[in-house]
Amino acid sequence: MNLRIAARAACGALLLMAGAPAGAADSIPLAVFGHLPSLEDVAISPDGTKIAFVKTDGDNRSLIVAPLGGKREIIGGVRIGNTKLRDVAWIDDDNLIATVSNTSPPPFGFVGATREWYQLVNFNIAKLKVSPLSFDVDHVDTFNVVAGDPMVRVVAGRSVLYVRGYCVREGTVPCLFSITYPERRVRLVDEAAEPGTEWLVDASGNAAAQFSYHENKKAWEIKTRQNGHWNVVSSGTAAVDTPDMLGFSADGSAIVVSFLVNGDPQWRPLNLADNKLGPPLANGASFSHLIEERKSGRIIGGVHEIGSSEYVFFDNELQAHWNAVLRAFPDERVKLESNSDDFSRVVVSVFGARDGYVYALYDWYSHKAVILGRVYEEIAAPSAVRAISYRAADGLTIPALLTLPHAAEEKNLPLVVLPHGGPADSDSLDFDWWSQALAAQGYAVLQPNFRGSTLNSKFMEAGFGEWGRKMQSDLSDGVRYLTKEGLVDPKRVCIAGASYGGYAALAGVTIESGVYRCAVSVAGISDLRRMRKWTIANEAPTSQRYWDRFIGATDQNDPKLLAVSPIEHIAAVTVPVLLIHGRDDTVVPYEQSDVMLSALKRAGKPVTLVTMKHEDHWLSRSETRLQMLQATVDFLKANNPPN
Repeated sequence: MNLRIAARAACGALLLMAGAPAGAADSIPLAVFGHLPSLEDVAISPDGTKIAFVKTDGDNRSLIVAPLGGKREIIGGVRIGNTKLRDVAWIDDDNLIATVSNTSPPPFGFVGATREWYQLVNFNIAKLKVSPLSFDVDHVDTFNVVAGDPMVRVVAGRSVLYVRGYCVREGTVPCLFSITYPERRVRLVDEAAEPGTEWLVDASGNAAAQFSYHENKKAWEIKTRQNGHWNVVSSGTAAVDTPDMLGFSADGSAIVVSFLVNGDPQWRPLNLADNKLGPPLANGASFSHLIEERKSGRIIGGVHEIGSSEYVFFDNELQAHWNAVLRAFPDERVKLESNSDDFSRVVVSVFGARDGYVYALYDWYSHKAVILGRVYEEIAAPSAVRAISYRAADGLTIPALLTLPHAAEEKNLPLVVLPHGGPADSDSLDFDWWSQALAAQGYAVLQPNFRGSTLNSKFMEAGFGEWGRKMQSDLSDGVRYLTKEGLVDPKRVCIAGASYGGYAALAGVTIESGVYRCAVSVAGISDLRRMRKWTIANEAPTSQRYWDRFIGATDQNDPKLLAVSPIEHIAAVTVPVLLIHGRDDTVVPYEQSDVMLSALKRAGKPVTLVTMKHEDHWLSRSETRLQMLQATVDFLKANNPPN
């Protein structure tokens, strides 16, 4: 970790508001999109008096804390450098924790390949002191790595952080630790035998529920604490779709558990008084994600993120607060990023025609909104994104997003199809730096939420068995729709994507041909049989079962693996291919691009491989993110000029 204290006075001139000139997206250099955001991870303190944020200025990247109000100075900061910062959260009004990660082989006690390991770093604001959080417990060997999101509770007037980590027994077992502030005293709260065990901690700091999965039986259990012992209160079997303990009910009397019933999500309360499951809850099951009270884990609302980005709070007063925020940003997409514990002050990100892409602060008492700064300092007017839909060949409606160049005539435009990763994921109307960068170069960008996307459970299940089949033709059906509308030129269409999107790019010029004049695959899968073998060796069995149901495969020798592997259809390639891959990728191994490069070269096909040194699966650093973007745009301009 490379976190160092920044001088208190040296940053006195810092303002969140950007001071550099900015312009419309189509007049901005490509490097602006390629670099990490100028402003990110903005979080307000629990009492609403301070704000923490990550500021990037050229090669300088810092975590900064500043007072809210009229003062134009900061309290302190930490230089991040090349550290991969994943999250910033407040413990209390004096302490922040930063989640950081690094790519490395497993420490002693773990098995498997090189992977991403996560650690926590504490930043004490009053003392301007940075120190890693460790799980040192007497008579117990532990690892200073974490899994899952930390939980903050207030017990006897003290902030307590609850973290899932690991203990060393005969092997490595998951453990729940508590860290009590301000002295940061560590205690081992509980441990379990099954990997991936999860806990819920109630508002009083008690481990109230435990979820575990027994791989050998494909059986799951939910336990609650009774008379000092764990007792099974709900159980069942599932190969992939296990229940999920979401959090506590709004009054704290029950645990809310999400089940998948006949393909539909169903929320049921598990009453902590009698340990019985109640009837399904009317609200919530369709939420994209939840809103929790920070100090209790109680679910106070949820978000319908696809399309309208509707926030629903169960408390009428909180809903009124949120509605007031929305009125301050009419016709723009507003996302809750952080809030004071009493919700009197909230930090939101805003994306729209009036404000561009910014962070803003809303104060309930003054009913005023203040722009804190642009997320990308030099981008004042991003390209507009619109929601569209079209029919697939079999009649299924495919929602999609369309980003167009500024001031472009909507006729015969060059197009880049940009499918998302996952595949169990989805694109929304939020700002997307990759599609914005391509639109700024003069391309229309289509982001289809093909079947298999997580719009809802039924739509995701429509993708099972359709990997490389209808999931792929859903993309080209979008091209045909835009062509019929006269918006794009069918002779000037390329496909690009990362992860599953990278696979789709390769499949678009191998399994399916004649649609695209070039393809860019970033960290894409080329050889499904090889990928399946790697996953079995390095990931939990549930990971392979996840892939198998999309692919429709049953075992390593299933011919379906060959049927939808781009590397098995090299002869069909008639257009240039660009492969881009990070050397430190622990999700899709680098060899997937390496073997595809060799196969294409042997066949005499036009192909280039760009290797990103020290880069992971998520393009975590400015240098390599820009390298990817520059290589992609250069390739597109050479093979599909925008003008």
